[in-house]
Parts: sequence; structure tokens; C-alpha cells
Amino acid sequence: MKFSHALCSVAPLFCGGKLLGIGKDAAASQSVTTVQWGPCDPALALDSALQCAFFEVPLDYHNHSVGTARLGLVKANATRERRGTVFMNPGGPGVSGINELNSTSALLLDQTGGYYDVVSWDPRGVGTVTVPGDVFCFDSADEQQTFFNGTIEANGIEMTGNFTDSADIQNLLAQAGTMQKKYDGLAQRCSQHSDGKYLQYVGTAATARDLAAMADALDGPGSPVNYIGLSYGTILGSWFINMFPERVGRVVIDGVVDPARFGTVDIALSGWGAQLVDADKVYEAFFTGCALAGPAGCPIASAGQTPVEVNNDIQALLQAAHDTARANPSAPVTSGQIRALLRTIMYVPTTWGLFVNTTLSQFAQEVQAESGGNITRRRSIRERDEKETFPYSTEAIICGDSKDNTGANMTDVFEGIISTSNNISSMFAAAWPFATYYCPFWPVRAVERYEGPFNKTLANPILVIGNTFDPATPFSGAKAVADELGDHAALVRLNGFGHTSQAEPSACISNIIRAYMVNGTLPQGDETVCEVDADFEVFPGVNTSAILASMPAMDV
Repeated sequence: MKFSHALCSVAPLFCGGKLLGIGKDAAASQSVTTVQWGPCDPALALDSALQCAFFEVPLDYHNHSVGTARLGLVKANATRERRGTVFMNPGGPGVSGINELNSTSALLLDQTGGYYDVVSWDPRGVGTVTVPGDVFCFDSADEQQTFFNGTIEANGIEMTGNFTDSADIQNLLAQAGTMQKKYDGLAQRCSQHSDGKYLQYVGTAATARDLAAMADALDGPGSPVNYIGLSYGTILGSWFINMFPERVGRVVIDGVVDPARFGTVDIALSGWGAQLVDADKVYEAFFTGCALAGPAGCPIASAGQTPVEVNNDIQALLQAAHDTARANPSAPVTSGQIRALLRTIMYVPTTWGLFVNTTLSQFAQEVQAESGGNITRRRSIRERDEKETFPYSTEAIICGDSKDNTGANMTDVFEGIISTSNNISSMFAAAWPFATYYCPFWPVRAVERYEGPFNKTLANPILVIGNTFDPATPFSGAKAVADELGDHAALVRLNGFGHTSQAEPSACISNIIRAYMVNGTLPQGDETVCEVDADFEVFPGVNTSAILASMPAMDV
């Protein structure tokens, strides 16, 4: 029995699993409450066909005396005879399920055959309607920007190649002391902020219990739970199916993080690097598609350029921004800023054409102007509307779930980045900031954390999906989960790129999900491969199969 406390007498569902932070007062479940659906607040600007509700849950399922949380829910009604509810978490963590369902309800209703209400929610620690919602550590944007002004938090890390230049290495390591003080100071601010009292209650184990409670309310006590989880939503899914294996209905996890690594390794030092193993291949797809499109579809390409030559031009842009920032710390565009934005763009191939026609072209013009001495105001990586502060919801959830502090310091974090740049992803390992880097300095851990095992016998088999090239959740994560579950999982690979199978349209993927959700039918065999729809163009006149066929065999 793997428990920090003996709980089998009060919570037999968890016998044989490991949960950190559970006390003897743990209750097996909360009393079921009802959900009253109604029109959504017009201020949310949602589709009028959607309905909204609030749902009350304990802040701490094992100590009800600390109070309650209020979750904001949204629902797309079934279009055929209703069979129950499918819950959806879009990932992040920190992404609003309410906003995401507003944009994906048609796809999800189609993939579930129209037989289910599709319900999403802003989990604890997320959004503006759930309480506790977004986690803030500063009271104003000015306060936040002043706190990090002049640091890599605002400007990014300057490096080129695969981070072997000794001057770049020394420059980064020299900032370790400053950044450690900043992150220690940030932890203190987060604890002392009005949101600080909630930090220990926004963990994934509590959200898994919220999911069970919502299913009890909507489909009946003890009902099978149907769920679609994307990205971080696969962590929630993996924790849920192993915390509540007897309640597994039809569950799809897509863009999979290996749960055996999340929360059980020091994610600040090794966890994020492991997620980048295919990131540079997605970047290769990006510049290959640009070369195939030519200047008419990708203005950063010249007529007749090969993919390698387009990449050389992008690397030259990064080098020029790097050199200018080294020579003039006031340069408004840094290579670190370009690299950080490129990393986020890799997630969504549907945006690549717009990105090269607007933002990347603008960056190229600004860097060229910098090289000529025409310096304007520098933008921060995290710059938003001047009246908004940047929330730390992602950090609060990831770090709250993470391994207990091992004593790692900022030098250790920086050396891990350099090593990952050398060995895994030269393009994106140095993209800063990233949520996991806060974890060694984060002030608290969640009151409850699940640490395995992740191979429980499930009431029903699940569907596991991954992309051939995913910049954040490599296919190896999907395969690891499917292998761990054995006959209780079917594995599907979308032969494309981007983050999760929703990054590129595939009728094959939709058909497989629909057959599973409607009939319980899963594909047979060790691995099923789906193609991206041939009529989807990543760049004008260029589809995914053309890019896959033309990607150069190279090390970026």
C-alpha cells in the first residue's frame, strides 16, 4: 500500500494508490448538490446557445472547515437524445474551459455524436468567474513590470546555436543570483497577496474530485464519468482514472503528458526538457512549409529557396537580434523574445501563415532598424494591456502539484536549460519564462497530490491520442500511458504536427473519437495512424503531407 496516511478504511477507492497530504478526516465523497443552468452572463460574450451555472465544492475535500469553492460551468446541449455528460478540460493549466468550449463546442458535439451534453468549466485557480479564480501576485501591471524590469523575465535569454558560446553561457549564469532573488521575492508576494490563501487548494487532485462531484450532480451519484482532456487535461485525466478507476466511462486524452514524470521528478530541472524532444521537428515543419509556399504564401522566403535556406534566414534574424541586444541593452526586440513567441506559434499550425505575414515580418523589419541604430521602446515578453497584471495560475497549479522542493537553485535551473539546448531542443529550450522554472521557489504545495500508480484496472478502456510531432507533449508520452494501461487503452497517432490533434483537422481522428463515444468501439492493434485532412493548407497551396515529405534530415 503506497500511502502517506492510512486511508483504506475511509477511502477504499484509493487503496493501492499514493496520495500526498490526505488526513484522517478525509471523506469518501461530498453530498450531491444540484446544478441550475441558465443564460450565460452577457459580459462573457459567449455563444447564446450555451448555458452557464455555478457549482459549489469544498476547498479541501479532507477538511471541509476551510470553506468552499465556486466553479463556473458552461454547457453545450446534446443535439440528439441525451445519454449523459462529457466533460472537457482544454489544458494549460490555466486555460479557461468556459472560453474554450465557446470556440470548440461544434467540434466536440460532432465528435460525441450529439448524444451528450458537453460541459466544461473554469477549474479552481482559473478564470474570472470561478472562486478561487486566476492567481495574482501583483496589484497592478506597473508594479509587476517594475519588479522584473531589466531581467530575462522581460527580455528573454540571449543565445544562439545550441547554447555553446561561452560568452552566452557566462552571461546567463551571471544572472542566476538576480533571478533567484526575484523568484524568491515573487514567492513571498504570491503568499502575501489576497490570492495567497488559496494556493494550496488549486491542485489537480482536488480538481479530479471536482470532476467526480460534477458527474454526481449531472448524471447521478457514482455514474460513469465521460471526459475529454487536452494537454494538461491529460494529467487531470490520468489522475482521475487512477484515483477513480471504477468510475471511468468514455475517456479521451489527447496531447499526453506522461503522468509518471509529472509531479514525481524535479520538473524545473528535467521535466520541461523531456517535453521538448519533438519541438525542433515542428519548427522544421514550419520553415519547410514556408519554403514550399514561396514568397507568395510566406514573405520571409525568397523564390526558389530550400527549407534549409529559409531556416538559415531565420537563424540570421535571431543572430542579428542577439548581437544588437548584446551591443545595446535598450534594443526593443531581442532574440529571446522572438524565440519565446516562435515556441508558442509552433502549437497551432493554423496560425503559421498569419504569423509569417504579420508578426515575424514585423520583427525582421524592427531588427533591421535596430542594426541601423534606430532604437525604439522595448516590449516585454509578458506585455499585455497596460491595465492588466499577468496571472500566475499556471505556475500555481503546476508547482502546487510538483515534487517537494529538492533545494535546487537558479544556477541549477540555468544549467538545465543549457544542457537541454545542447542535447534536446536548440530552438526552444532557452525560451523564457516557463512555468516549471518557478517551482523550486514556489511557496506551497497542494494539500493533496496523486503520485501513482498509473496502471489501475479501469471500468472501461480509454482512448489515447498523440501527434507524430508535438512541440509540448511528444508522442512518447501517449505511448507511455497506453503501454502502462495495456488492454485498458487504445493508442492513435495523428501523422502531423502542432499541439494535440485539434491543431490540424483530421476526419480520421474525429471518426475514431465518435465511434468510441457513441458505440464504445476502439481501434484494434498496437497503434492506429491517422492522416491530416488533405484539403487543409498550412500555408497557401501547401498541406501537411507535402511538408512531411519535404522536411530535411537535419539538426536545427
